[in-house]
Amino acid sequence: MVKSLRGMNDITGLESKKFNFIIETSSRIAKKYGFEYIETPLLEETALFKRSVGESSDIVGKEMYQFIDKGKNDVCLRPEGTAGVVRSFIQNKLDKRGEKQKFFYFGSMFRYERPQKGRFRLFHQFGCESFGESSVFEDASIILMIRDIFETLEISFTLKINSLGCSECMPKYRANLIIDLEKKRDELCEDCNRRIEINPIRTLDCKSESCQTKLSDSPKIVDNLCEECYSDFDKLKKILSENGVDFEIDKHLVRGLDYYSKTAFEFVSDEVGSQNAIAGGGRYDKLVEFLDGKPTPAVGFALGIERILDLVTLPKTDMEGWYFGVLDEENLETIFNLASRKRVFQKVHIEYRKRSLKTHIKNALKMGYQHCAILGSDEVANRTIWVKDLKAKYEEIISQDSF
Repeated sequence: MVKSLRGMNDITGLESKKFNFIIETSSRIAKKYGFEYIETPLLEETALFKRSVGESSDIVGKEMYQFIDKGKNDVCLRPEGTAGVVRSFIQNKLDKRGEKQKFFYFGSMFRYERPQKGRFRLFHQFGCESFGESSVFEDASIILMIRDIFETLEISFTLKINSLGCSECMPKYRANLIIDLEKKRDELCEDCNRRIEINPIRTLDCKSESCQTKLSDSPKIVDNLCEECYSDFDKLKKILSENGVDFEIDKHLVRGLDYYSKTAFEFVSDEVGSQNAIAGGGRYDKLVEFLDGKPTPAVGFALGIERILDLVTLPKTDMEGWYFGVLDEENLETIFNLASRKRVFQKVHIEYRKRSLKTHIKNALKMGYQHCAILGSDEVANRTIWVKDLKAKYEEIISQDSF
């Protein structure tokens, strides 16, 4: 028997209902904040992610599904959503308009990593990207939107925030951090040593407890911000507090991608195991320019759908729609035609097999239909149909023309 690949799971049954509920809820709230839907390809040039995500990241260094296609192009399945949206933003010359643009998206992402609870090789994200707005109020707006999504889904969370500085304060901080890391090089893991050469700030995000202990007294960017970054971070904290959003400052929070600057944040949950980040993002003002677009400030986020599936409880749905059935199979054509016309206006299910009236009613109730319409030989002879409102517990026989 052919099975799905390791770390690539089907989404069916109750999970598929929760999946759609998360997408529908997130999309509805994103639209309230002025975002419009965008769809980007699953397959992109590998260079896009090497240039944006950064070669110091585990994603580019270890996890991409990368291959040479039949046209000898170096391509890969997208490991995250932001880079593709930025590429589309530039390719469609939206950066030249000087207008604010807001997009939301959802879909499959791929990373070749060790499957575990909350982390798969095929996973799904919902994300938003806002272009053209440099105000820290937009950073706060993005965070408030995620808050609204999780509160609507009835998911509890802890918000962690940090500032990663800008091109003015980061170089000086980076130089000081390298001096500190060089003294500790022999005590740090292989990944940290690699990051010292490529992007030293990423060492602070190391998942090794030993490294975290060694780095606890290393200089932190939030303590070395320039006046502008300090002011923006202070304002962000004030906006969040005034809007009733609790937060923690995490000086080690740097996010897993190289393109972030200034605001960085993560929403975490203690209900999802060791992979406790359920959403995250931040500001990336230099990425559009770095990918050959016109300099454009930007901020965005992504939430992991698989991470929150087990945390979502579906709302109770009211009974609705019509269940159609027959007592004799020779009457199936008549019931099919009646049901097809009713489907123009309402949700409809047709049971093709003959069943007793009691069984039809039981099935309709189990499936959540409000109305049950049944044809037997008497109804066909009289051109009538038996109808029952299962919610109001009222039944009648009416003409097929009236129906």
